[in-house]
Amino acid sequence: MSAPPYTAHPTAVIDDGAVIGAGTTIWHFSHICTGARIGQGCSFGQNTMVAGGVTIGDRVKVQNNVSIYTGAEIEDDVFLGPSCVMTNVTNPRSQVSRRGLYEVTRIRRGATVGANATLVCGITLGRYAFIAAGSVVARDVPDYGFFLGVPGRLAGYMSRHGHRLYFDAAGQASCPESGLRYAHADGVVRCLDLDEEAPLPEALAQGRRTYDDFKADL
Repeated sequence: MSAPPYTAHPTAVIDDGAVIGAGTTIWHFSHICTGARIGQGCSFGQNTMVAGGVTIGDRVKVQNNVSIYTGAEIEDDVFLGPSCVMTNVTNPRSQVSRRGLYEVTRIRRGATVGANATLVCGITLGRYAFIAAGSVVARDVPDYGFFLGVPGRLAGYMSRHGHRLYFDAAGQASCPESGLRYAHADGVVRCLDLDEEAPLPEALAQGRRTYDDFKADL
């Protein structure tokens, strides 16, 4: 029998029928269930779970203690922080079976969910959305939207590199780390220099300064 294209710690449980892409790493005490589909180059930290029917794209990073339940659709380059929570039924009751009625939660390309944040099911996080640690999100988040608090609210917008965007009178801003320019018009933010579906150029894919360094420049 040939070796699988992914790497799994000996304590991980990989059910028959799970599809896992090349270069993906699965760490201690994790469980990938039958019917889960995971892309290439992903990382699943200790004590993670992916249920059947879940689809996960490429280069997704899932930190420790995250369970991804049936109904989740996760695109490429998503980051799920430690112990963040996802659900799949809005009104769960132990006495009422709602199997087959799971609500879809979509996390689009490049989005970040901070540590201990909670996503109430049935919502969509837009491309490169950023959910602050500990937030509770119960509604859709726009592309590049920065959601903060309990309940979560739109507190601004973040660049693709994870920096606050401060738009001028013409509705334009630039990221202090990458220099990429963004435009805000009619409630929609888009990058002017790089298509939202395009990968980062290699020169922009390596961080070289801490977040506090950039804050000091403001």
